[in-house]
Amino acid sequence: MVKPPPAPAPGREAAEARRAPAALRRGAFITLCFGAFFFLPDSSKHKRFDLGLEDVLIPHVDTSKGGKNLGGFLIHGQGHDEHRHREEEERLRNKIRADHEKALEEAKEKLKKSRDEIQAEIQTEKNKVVQELKKKDSKPLPPVPLPNLIGINSGEPADPDIREKRNKIKEMMKHAWDNYRQYGWGHNELKPIARKGHSTNIFGNSQMGATIVDALDTLYIMGLHDEFREGQEWIDKNLDFSVNSEVSVFEVNIRFIGGLLAAYYLSGQEVFKIKAVQLAGKLLPAFNTPTGIPWAMVNLKSGVGRNWGWASAGSSILAEFGTLHMEFVHLSYLTGDPVYYNKVMHIRKLLQKMDRPNGLYPNYLNPRTGRWGQHHTSVGGLGDSFYEYLLKAWLMSDKMDTEARKMYDDAIEAIEKHLIRKSNGGLTFIGEWKNGHLERKMGHLTCFAGGMFALGADGSRDDKAGHYLQLGAEIAHTCHESYDRTTLKLGPEAFKFDGGVEAVAVRQNEKYYILRPEVIETYWYMWRFTHDPKYRQWGWEATQAIDKYCRVSGGFSGVKDVYSSSPTYDDVQQSFFLAETLKYLYLLFSNDDLLPLDNWVFNTEAHPLPVLHLANTTLSGNPAYR
Repeated sequence: MVKPPPAPAPGREAAEARRAPAALRRGAFITLCFGAFFFLPDSSKHKRFDLGLEDVLIPHVDTSKGGKNLGGFLIHGQGHDEHRHREEEERLRNKIRADHEKALEEAKEKLKKSRDEIQAEIQTEKNKVVQELKKKDSKPLPPVPLPNLIGINSGEPADPDIREKRNKIKEMMKHAWDNYRQYGWGHNELKPIARKGHSTNIFGNSQMGATIVDALDTLYIMGLHDEFREGQEWIDKNLDFSVNSEVSVFEVNIRFIGGLLAAYYLSGQEVFKIKAVQLAGKLLPAFNTPTGIPWAMVNLKSGVGRNWGWASAGSSILAEFGTLHMEFVHLSYLTGDPVYYNKVMHIRKLLQKMDRPNGLYPNYLNPRTGRWGQHHTSVGGLGDSFYEYLLKAWLMSDKMDTEARKMYDDAIEAIEKHLIRKSNGGLTFIGEWKNGHLERKMGHLTCFAGGMFALGADGSRDDKAGHYLQLGAEIAHTCHESYDRTTLKLGPEAFKFDGGVEAVAVRQNEKYYILRPEVIETYWYMWRFTHDPKYRQWGWEATQAIDKYCRVSGGFSGVKDVYSSSPTYDDVQQSFFLAETLKYLYLLFSNDDLLPLDNWVFNTEAHPLPVLHLANTTLSGNPAYR
């Protein structure tokens, strides 16, 4: 407990209050006098450099040849210029004396002012410095040709039933946004029942408007342009990264940098690009580790980084340092500065050199020693998006980054060999490797992998495209079962495959649903690649369940038990509900010409970034890009 300061002696407060102006003036006088001394022009800068060579080399001009320079040099003695040097030194002494007297006069003038006037002047100077720093941060970026952007204003389905469902999802987005706008504006997230702002430690202690940034591209593709402009105006006027706040590098990258870049590409508004680059500069100090593997958290003001206390012996997390590539490549593309690209390529090169137990990547890596931490491998939390970004690095490079594709293929082969199993009931699931054995449990987060397998099917080695599309379908089916076997028809956070229990949560702390998108994400990818109508049917079931059980008058809330007919709410409207869940549902009921996958790659927060075709890239250093 923090002890209070000791109480002042009787009468001391009053005496000190009387002495304060005088003390302030004396302090100001001393400070200004010292300032006058220390900020005088440094006469050493004007002195001749005496290196023991008393003579000066001057060009030799032979006047007998018409004054032409013959290209030689004469040694000119010190005595010739001694008088000139004395004059120069005298002039400097006079200037220093005058500057000194001027500074003392200014100090005397300061002492005539009241404490309030002095404080006002100090604040004015502070404000000037802040404005200068902001101008420096807002320097214009070099013009870069935008990639060919296709399919940002289309997707209207012809079928009136599908169109009605899509409009319902748009209405849900408007309900979520309008309530955030009314009750949580500027806060990171919303508490829809308490009707006030909400935040978590991933955003630090500052209000950075995470929901605004995360939702922008969803608003745009839904045609909610008034709401989009509201968000843009807030970002332009209020989004400030010079705050004393410790944030998650991973979360801020995927939500903020990803969201700002997507908003820039969709709308062409420069403010989003400028803000993304400003924020990226604040994240770079996180990479100042002995290995170049970034810290999990960084203070945006001081640049000091650290790792989560719970992560294996101070380790960084695979899914965090391995989920920067897409955004950082685009930052280098837009700025022409290779620093971002070099940071993520350094991580890749380091990982390529390391031994991998059973070909699997452990979830923990120590940024000080460069050694793996606890041997725990997961395609769910702690590991998931690392594998996703290997595949998407290849897709985003117009399939030129073959190094990333090879790493993805190698990793997926090891995952299939060691982690993917079939249950007794015939359900394909992805377990977790812990302490040398397979845990037969799958998380909601892992359900994204069905979509990943489908997305990576084309281009897979040994002509196994059909196999991976089928694997994606099997994962989608298992994850649908995890929804269908609950009372609310919403999926739990994690579910087991032990004995007679299949695709069902066992522990109470795994029965919650927090508006997560991963199952719906897989439905959408499977719909795009197969057009099997069951994926739209399953997506509509989820839409109805969310609207029935998670909707409240103040927005949408997660629920604590999907097996209860009268669940309690967690009272959080997550920013990813607007960024991902509602976006994937909207795309599921849109035509394929809205954000076509040949032209767009979605980051792990569902923010679409354009494919960088080889002719447009300004990257170098990776043979795959050259």
